[in-house]
Amino acid sequence: MSTLRFHALKQISTRKPVEVQEPHRRSEIYATNVFNKKAMRQFLTKTSFNSLMDAIEKGTKIERHLADYISTGMKEWAISKGVTHYTHWFQPLTGSTAEKHDAFFDIDDDLSAIEKFGGSALVQQEPDASSFPNGGIRNTFEARGYTAWDPTSPAFILGTTLCIPTVFVSYTGEALDYKTPLLRSLQVLDSAATKVVQYFDKKVKKVNATLGWEQEYFLIDKDLANSRPDIMLSGRTLLGHAPAKGQQLDDHYFGSIPSRILNYMRDLENECMLLGIPAKTRHNEVAPNQFELAPIFEEANLAVDHNLLLMDVMDKVAERHNFKVLFHEKPFAGVNGSGKHNNWSLATDAGVNLLSPGATPMKNLQFLTFFVNTIKAVHDYEELIRAAIATASNDHRLGANEAPPAIISVFIGSQLDEVLNELEKVTDGKLSPQEKTELKLNVVGKIPEILLDNTDRNRTSPFAFTGNKFELRAVGSTANCSNAMTVINTIVARQLEEFKKEVDALIATENMKKDDAIFNVLREYIKASKKIRFEGDGYGDAWEKEALKRKLSNNKTTPVALKAKISPLAIDLYTRMGVMNEVEIQARYDIEMEEYAKHIQIEGRVLGDIARNHIIPTAIRYQNILIENVKGLKDIYGDSFKTYAEEQLRIIEAISGHIAKINKATTQMIDARKKANKLTCIEEKAMMYCDEVKPYFDDIRYHCDKLEVLVDDELWPLTKYRELLFTH
Repeated sequence: MSTLRFHALKQISTRKPVEVQEPHRRSEIYATNVFNKKAMRQFLTKTSFNSLMDAIEKGTKIERHLADYISTGMKEWAISKGVTHYTHWFQPLTGSTAEKHDAFFDIDDDLSAIEKFGGSALVQQEPDASSFPNGGIRNTFEARGYTAWDPTSPAFILGTTLCIPTVFVSYTGEALDYKTPLLRSLQVLDSAATKVVQYFDKKVKKVNATLGWEQEYFLIDKDLANSRPDIMLSGRTLLGHAPAKGQQLDDHYFGSIPSRILNYMRDLENECMLLGIPAKTRHNEVAPNQFELAPIFEEANLAVDHNLLLMDVMDKVAERHNFKVLFHEKPFAGVNGSGKHNNWSLATDAGVNLLSPGATPMKNLQFLTFFVNTIKAVHDYEELIRAAIATASNDHRLGANEAPPAIISVFIGSQLDEVLNELEKVTDGKLSPQEKTELKLNVVGKIPEILLDNTDRNRTSPFAFTGNKFELRAVGSTANCSNAMTVINTIVARQLEEFKKEVDALIATENMKKDDAIFNVLREYIKASKKIRFEGDGYGDAWEKEALKRKLSNNKTTPVALKAKISPLAIDLYTRMGVMNEVEIQARYDIEMEEYAKHIQIEGRVLGDIARNHIIPTAIRYQNILIENVKGLKDIYGDSFKTYAEEQLRIIEAISGHIAKINKATTQMIDARKKANKLTCIEEKAMMYCDEVKPYFDDIRYHCDKLEVLVDDELWPLTKYRELLFTH
């Protein structure tokens, strides 16, 4: 292994930046590999184009005979670009994407070869999907799962394959993917938000959720990655002593981007442009060899698809540049981990951001309505939000020195906090003319001024208002954004429905004017949700004690957090809103619990293998060298040899001590794992892996890392942190 390590370091010394050809203007190539409006107009008939646009914009169904015209046009467009195959591109419950490629090639009745792609192949496909996680929705031998075209997300070309975004459902109609519940949540949010926004603008017919994600990642040389079994098999370093220099100087953050990395980014952004991913921002992140890419905001469904596509493209481009992308939330101990901040907002069909204040008190009342309702929704369903971002890998990051804690809270800034405190004092019932004037001019009217220069940011808040959007900062870098966005969309939709009922009731039964009713309801929501608002530092015991007083949940581990997904509150929410039924809810809980157990199981196996097959033999080899040295000193100095061999003997004893503790802890970990594996209840198994297997990881690591600083560097088998983090 040490030979592999030094070979990798030698290879890196000869690396040169890969040359990248960039267009003169990015706009020239943007979305050229996407079947967008421009391509549709060129390759579709007017009738089929209008039908497809109605499906995208209004949600109408596409008639089957028109699907044939659309598929033909799509095929001709794809073939003109060198495409030979097509696939239904979907999001199974593995967290990543899946695809099965079929050729356009077919044999006609007269045995002649043709290019064929009919409407039925576009609209629906039946992959052999028995091995995907299904959470008991169907038996393994019942392989039927159907992918159905999602026209709201445009088809695109990847390599020589036409990729058609689809949903994935079972034979009986249950969702087997993350996209289907997301689309349902977007639909109910549109319905609820449109009804509320019509209090302020009757012309609005549709409201879209928008999403702007920020993808953080680490980039290391692929030869260094290949020299670490833990990185290759678990995505993170299970061992590794902290280097003398880490991120303490903050010299990497926003620093000059190294040449090899920059060329990788340039190449990646070219691919993004071709695929219509509106990549906008790139920069160094806080930790060494950590970086970020962020796009322009898009409609949430498309943004989710683009993020999943990006992660796939990042891996492919990295291969060309001899890099390995690490998406794990905490690949290196002691330095910042990676998140995927989800910036969420609402926009009308006229392009108005409902979470952005306007020029008039009425526009600001509209802003306050959606602002306060969102906070109330987070307050009522904070445990469900925590469950949506819970994974084995994200557990390492949440609550660490750079990430939000596992306690969900809302940060809005001190000035907006004062505005809500003022609104809390609104008179119960009808407002006097003087109160209305004072409220609209002195409180509501000042909101644009407050936000104009409000640059206050709280890096430790899981859910922060950042000017014209809410930023869910706790989402992990490996995550499919669908999970978190489905929750946010659904809880806000539910809250807006309740809001409208209460406002309409006050107007009807109390004969209140609309503004009075809105202010009265908002006042009660501000009071009811006050405990979720937190303006302080999210780190440390002080906040945990305060959160306990406020009765906020603090679900620190994934198995505990996931239980909120099958709570009566969650089941009532999803079933009432039509986003998921009880079977789908339970399936996701079972799948995610099982996934957690499997992740810890894999890490335990890898750690045990490295500890016993790499670390201990290396330590013994170095110990034997020291023993030979001591024997030589004894031969020379006789009984007084200990005077000259004192340090060698101390190191020999220390090595023996660490070896013994590693071996003992590894044996205990394996025994605990065997007990966990015998459990048939997936919930019990996940809890046992969490509580009784995982705790051994830190003990084994501690003693292995101690050996790293004792053993000769020339013998050490694993590439060290200083090499992984500071070699470009």
